Amino acid sequence: MDTSVDRREQAQSGAEAGEAATGPRLIVFAGHAGTGKTTLARIAVPRLHELTGESFCVLDKDTVYGAFSSKVMGLLTGDADDRDSPTYLDNLRDEEYSGLLDIARENLALGVNVVLVGPFSREVRSRRMFDAGALGMPVGTPIRVVWVWLDEATARERIVARGDHRDRYKLHHWDEYRKRRFDPDPAQFPELIRYDNSTLDPVAVEALMQRLARGN
Repeated sequence: MDTSVDRREQAQSGAEAGEAATGPRLIVFAGHAGTGKTTLARIAVPRLHELTGESFCVLDKDTVYGAFSSKVMGLLTGDADDRDSPTYLDNLRDEEYSGLLDIARENLALGVNVVLVGPFSREVRSRRMFDAGALGMPVGTPIRVVWVWLDEATARERIVARGDHRDRYKLHHWDEYRKRRFDPDPAQFPELIRYDNSTLDPVAVEALMQRLARGN
């Protein structure tokens, strides 16, 4: 079976349905811990493939840098689970994000669509996340940023329920962590696609997938 023909047919049908034809695109699932970014991204990738006939490289910050962060923070502070202390935030955080963006850039330059998964709160707040040039991405790269939102109490409940060791420092220092929680105002950040992930609503998820596939 010639799957390349299938992909071309899917892409053509997508275009006929009103989807925007673009070059390699960057889709970002951003938001705070516990909001369900990774879950949503894992739903999105196969569905976007169906809708567009295109493939996507998934770069999840926790997957790319999880073991590395644990090793470094264990050496620096003796706490391999620390992702929220001043030591991490001042000395490792930006370097990890920079590396993640470098990998994304290489894939985009090779014609591969990229899905990034991570908090990216600093990059959204500064608006750098919406500017391909500021991110160092290829000129003209279409960028869509989904801000996955969940109220603080529910996010904390989900963090506790998932039992990830990397959340221990955050949970033990919640009062400090919550001060950094950033809730972008839709009026001030119209570029954001704000997605309320309080419930996994199939209709809302599909509407989001259709919007991302169209590129608007």
